[in-house]
Amino acid sequence: MNRKATALDVAKRAGVSRSAVSLVLNGRGDGNVAKESQDRIRQAALELNYSPNAIALSLRNQRSRVIGILSDEVVVSPFDGNIIGGADDVARSRGFVTVVMDTERDTARDASAIETLLDRQVDGLMYVTVGLKPIEVPHGMLRVPSVLANCYDNHPQPQLHHVIPDEVTGGREATRHLLDLGHRDIALLAGSEDSPAAPLRVQGYRDAHMLANAPVREDRIFMAGWDIDAGYRGTMKLLDGVSPADRPTAIMCANDRLAVGVALAAARLGLSVPQNLSIMGYDDEARIADTMVPSLTTMALPLREIGRAAMTTLLDAIEGADGIEATNADKGTAVETMVPCRLVVRESTGPAPTR
Repeated sequence: MNRKATALDVAKRAGVSRSAVSLVLNGRGDGNVAKESQDRIRQAALELNYSPNAIALSLRNQRSRVIGILSDEVVVSPFDGNIIGGADDVARSRGFVTVVMDTERDTARDASAIETLLDRQVDGLMYVTVGLKPIEVPHGMLRVPSVLANCYDNHPQPQLHHVIPDEVTGGREATRHLLDLGHRDIALLAGSEDSPAAPLRVQGYRDAHMLANAPVREDRIFMAGWDIDAGYRGTMKLLDGVSPADRPTAIMCANDRLAVGVALAAARLGLSVPQNLSIMGYDDEARIADTMVPSLTTMALPLREIGRAAMTTLLDAIEGADGIEATNADKGTAVETMVPCRLVVRESTGPAPTR
């Protein structure tokens, strides 16, 4: 059986002294260890699955080395799960562990869940949601360093730092990909109005057209919903019984499930993808985008990156001199981190067909 990695193993892999490892993983690296060495130490600890002795650390630092994470749908959602996975990567690399509570989208349970985590003496809190949304921050989150991931404070003066995807740029880059392929008649199945992400992606779609000096046809924008059947119905409305000259040459979707519905409708109408119709998704959802036939070009939501950035912000606050103030927007710190989405080009997009 493999032995547990030691601080000396981390030091050897990172090319530093054992004392440097101790300083960094105890939260005292700044001012004592070079930034590049700190990064190498944390990466080596992650690769070796090393964690300091939690009891010894808590006695020395008066900390539990535990981070509480409140999620609204971690059990069934790949979205929350990926954010939490990224957060846990960072936490483990810095000698912390995470404890997750799932409220199953029942906001009435938020306050009691936060109190339960605080009763366990967590050093900090993270609130994670399955989709971009505003939330009412439970008061208990203001008692310890806290951060929001994939959601934002609904207060007129936000009280906590939030880490969210850059949805406007994502919509713009997705549309630009199609414009660069020569498409000038691009329909948009834009999700639903109850999602804060939907209008941001529409804004990106409009921005890309404006930058390309291409007109936007308002009749090509539909708030269709989010599911496969909505994508199918929206596409049939756009294409069924319409002459080839009047059809859009590409359909951009607000998520990958809509794109599946588009592909099914295209097959029903005898249209080849991407020869007759290009399809663009959004999310890069596992077991959907890469397994669709043809495989789906899409914008990847930076879920793990959001989790990593949020946890880094939180741990920096816990281990820094400012404590709670470092995550509190009222204290003059940055209130928002926006993480870029990434274009993933596969087989569902191609040059615009000639008419």
